[in-house]
This record gives sequence, C-alpha cells and structure tokens, in this order.
Amino acid sequence: MADYDVAIAGDGIAGLTAALFSARYGRSTVVFGSLAGGELLSIEAIEDFPGFASPVSGYELCPTVFEQASTAGAEFKMAEVDAVERDGADLVLRSAEGDVRARSLIVASGAAFAELDVPGEEGMEGRGISHCASCDGPIFGGKPVGVVGAGNDPVQEALTLSNYGGSVHLFYPDSELEAQETYKQRVVENPAITVYYDTVVTEVLADGALTGVRVRNTSSSEESQVELSALFVYAGLVPRSGFLGGLVQVDERGAVVTDGNLRTDVPGVFAAGIVRAGSAGHAVTSAGDGATAAIAAHRYLLEQDGAATGGTPSRAVA
Repeated sequence: MADYDVAIAGDGIAGLTAALFSARYGRSTVVFGSLAGGELLSIEAIEDFPGFASPVSGYELCPTVFEQASTAGAEFKMAEVDAVERDGADLVLRSAEGDVRARSLIVASGAAFAELDVPGEEGMEGRGISHCASCDGPIFGGKPVGVVGAGNDPVQEALTLSNYGGSVHLFYPDSELEAQETYKQRVVENPAITVYYDTVVTEVLADGALTGVRVRNTSSSEESQVELSALFVYAGLVPRSGFLGGLVQVDERGAVVTDGNLRTDVPGVFAAGIVRAGSAGHAVTSAGDGATAAIAAHRYLLEQDGAATGGTPSRAVA
C-alpha cells in the first residue's frame, strides 16, 4: 500500500488547486477523481475568475491547473474514493485503483445535480433533460428549450443557450433573479429569453423524448403547459460526501462542516469547495478553498512532526 502525506478526494477546481499547493509545499500528494476539472468542464464562460480579461471556459482553465499540479509532483488516480477508514493516526482510502494510506485528507469531492423530483422526470436524462448547456445546447439549436432553477447557474446557462438560435424559457422560483447583476441585465435585455417568475416545473411531458413541461405560478396558482425540446435542470446540488461513511460531521444536506481553516472535526481531515458547508459555490472560491486546505494540511503535518515553526511559504513557493 502506497503512503502519502496528503490525499485529495476529488479532482474539480478545488481538488486541483489543493494538489498544486500541496505538491509545491513538498508534500507527497495523490488525487482521486474520474475527470480532472469535474462539473466546471461544462461551463463555457467563467467571467469572474481573476487573471482573465476575457471569459475563460472550464475546459480551458481546469486542464491548465491539472498540468500545473502534475508538474509540481502531484499524482493522479483515475478512480473515485469508495471509502475512507481510520488506521491509527493515518487514513486509508479505498478505490478501484487500490488502497493508499495518507497522513491527511482533503475532501474536495464536489456535488451532484439534484433532481426536480416531479412526475415524468425519471429516465429522461439524455432524452431531453440535461445539466450542461454548452454540451447539449447545440443539439437543440433553433428549438425551444427550458431552464429551471435558482441562483446564478440557470441564469448563466440561459445566456449560453440563447446563442444557439432557439427560444429560451427560464422558469425561476422567485419574484426576481438572484444572480450577479451583469448576468441579470443581460437576461432581461436578451430577446431570446423569456423569464417566468415565481414559477416551478410540476411535470415533465414526454413521448419517447421530452416534449414540454407543465408549470405552476406560485403566486397565482395558475398552471400552464410549455412546449420544449429540452429542459436544463439546475435544481440545486447534493454534496458528494457519502463515501466518508460518517467519518466527519456533515450538515442536514450532507455538506462537510469545517471551521475557518477548513478543518473538520477529525484531526488531519479538511474539506474544500462545494462539498463543504458554507461554500459560496463559485469557481474562484473553490480554488481558494483548495489552496487554504492544502496550507492547513501542510501546517497540520508540521505540527505532527513536532516542528517549532509552521508553514509560511517563501515568495518562490507562493
């Protein structure tokens, strides 16, 4: 069984950044995941990531950070972590690529898209229901499509879908858009996008493939039917923390609870990105989490080794 200073569960932007910082601090580091970049790879235009004058896509940003981390010495295993167990002061991570032992763990496993949990939805993934506008939007070019959800994600994805020539129906549960002002303004001014405020999807309609949705206005209780070729669902996120098996404290959503230094209630275990409770959910904040967690893990290991001083990097390493 291979031994590492730091193991990272998850290879999204939080995990990749944690790997970069951990390796640059000289820690033997292994990262588990199935797709370097995770869900961020499907984002076509990230407009608020520092250092880019123009929007950068997730499929441009993430491979760059992956290459940085690999060059710094981080190792990558193309497998998800199935379970984590305590072995004395260490942790054992089990996966399809074998077991490893680590002195510390950074949980950066992200979250999965939640379902609407409405009639007709089951089995429609890939038959009209999607979670990736840049991936599947071109398939439905020129056709009417819907977007459902709250927050920034559905607003951004509606803007992406409007580039493919069809009408976009944005079903929003609140009386106003709760998103960044720049996105809100663009949606309101975009003639291809119709916003249905105070509206929820109550049923997915299909005849082999998706044909439309039934919606309800929560203010008036009025119901209507909208014909669609596809529905892009952003109904929230479910933290991927089940593999921890109760090792650390999680909240009612399953998000990992941490302190300000991203430490969990178990010494040597940290969490970063949208898997942790209180995450802001942006690419830049997840990357910041990854860096913070890696530095915290480094300092924890220094303490374990009895070091008298701790962890401030030189300018060459920062």
